[in-house]
Amino acid sequence: METNRQTQQTKQQQIKPIPIAIAIMIGSFIGLFSETALNMAFTNIMEDFHIDASAVQWLTTGYLLVLGILVPISALLLQWFSTRQLFSASLIFSIAGTVVAALSPNFEIILIARVIQAIGTGLLLPLMTNVILIVFPPEKRGTIMGMMGLVIMCAPAIGPTLSGLIVDSFSWNAIFWVCLPLLIFTFCFGLVYMQNVSTITKPGIDILSIILSSIGFGGIVFGFSNAGEGAGAWGEPGVLVPLIAGVIGLVLFSIRQFKMEQPMLNLRVFKFSMFTIGLLMVFLCMMLILSVSILLPMYLKGSLLITAFAAGLVLLPGGIVNGIMSPITGRLFDKYGPKYLVIPGFVITTLLAYLFSNVSTETSQLTIIIMHTCLFIGVAMIMMPAQTNGLNQLPRHFYPDGAAVMNTLQQIAGAIGTAVTVSIMASGQERYMATADATNPQVLSEALTIGVQNAFLFACIASAIGLVVAFFIKRVEIK
Repeated sequence: METNRQTQQTKQQQIKPIPIAIAIMIGSFIGLFSETALNMAFTNIMEDFHIDASAVQWLTTGYLLVLGILVPISALLLQWFSTRQLFSASLIFSIAGTVVAALSPNFEIILIARVIQAIGTGLLLPLMTNVILIVFPPEKRGTIMGMMGLVIMCAPAIGPTLSGLIVDSFSWNAIFWVCLPLLIFTFCFGLVYMQNVSTITKPGIDILSIILSSIGFGGIVFGFSNAGEGAGAWGEPGVLVPLIAGVIGLVLFSIRQFKMEQPMLNLRVFKFSMFTIGLLMVFLCMMLILSVSILLPMYLKGSLLITAFAAGLVLLPGGIVNGIMSPITGRLFDKYGPKYLVIPGFVITTLLAYLFSNVSTETSQLTIIIMHTCLFIGVAMIMMPAQTNGLNQLPRHFYPDGAAVMNTLQQIAGAIGTAVTVSIMASGQERYMATADATNPQVLSEALTIGVQNAFLFACIASAIGLVVAFFIKRVEIK
């Protein structure tokens, strides 16, 4: 017994956590950057391939759909394959998808490329969370998860700004050519420094669980993504059928997991109260983030009538400040725990979401910059402390399941937040247009502003619910 403990301690001492974290965070940064950077190129892709907005949206919907299907299965993959194998596979998929996307001669090929890229990201995100939980002790996890927050938030922040500059100077293909050498560097860096840190148990593979999981999570993401096309989309078969199938699939999947001795995704993680509370707060915060990321670019371009690149610059300070704040809140979490961060964080986000619900066509860009920056300071105070505190309560053998559940529900939160936000905004626009003077050239801008105001009220409500939940959080004491 003593010999086994000494062997385990020796292995732990041989692990070099910092190079491992650097390799996996660089890969995640590039994956998330390429995901958001393409949004600024949608109009260019529509022109080049002669497609409409509903078709080009599949570049995002398809990406989310793959993540929704693959991430739940990652708990099984993390127990079947080594850390180096999964890291290498994720980078190979990312590199292959990037090359195919850069050379795409038509829309069908670039859509396939996005699916390949999503497989890489779907493997890497749960792996990053799981590896951090394994290689860093609990008293340092807040700081490291804060650094992870910097990666996760900075990539989407600089994506639109940098891609706007790239698209204006070159073409949309150049976005992928910029990412390619960075991905290759990360792959080579990982081959040198990545170590196998996870325990391979090779549990049984239950095909029925995989099918039910794919139908359940995939149906939910697909249904809500289709609903995001407009206010009248909720009653369409393309929304109702996937949502109903998804709900049925999730119910059957959950029942099966609780009955199995070795489940594909161990849902017993929900028995840990702080994990469940942390998950709920992350879910609501993710809905808020996705709502803001959809609404503000549309408001800046459609209501304030500024260019895409200028809109990216307006949103850049908030993303950068959020990235800077994430390591700071991580260190504060290690010292003081989550309660003194998440409660003030939700107070800030609720207040700012309400203020955003009062914007107009006359609101200055400086006001938007200040409000957006303050909002994301609040987000930084919520995301990593809530996530880290929840995951800290899980026993080690639950880490893959906890990471998979956390990442999966973030994807679902994104799909729900986007769908509900766009629907509320479109409904507000339609109501205003029905009573407005159609000959007035300012009507379109005013209608969009009304829709955005209504949608921000939804974001405010989601944040207020998070504030109520935050009062129940307690610091997890790890022996």
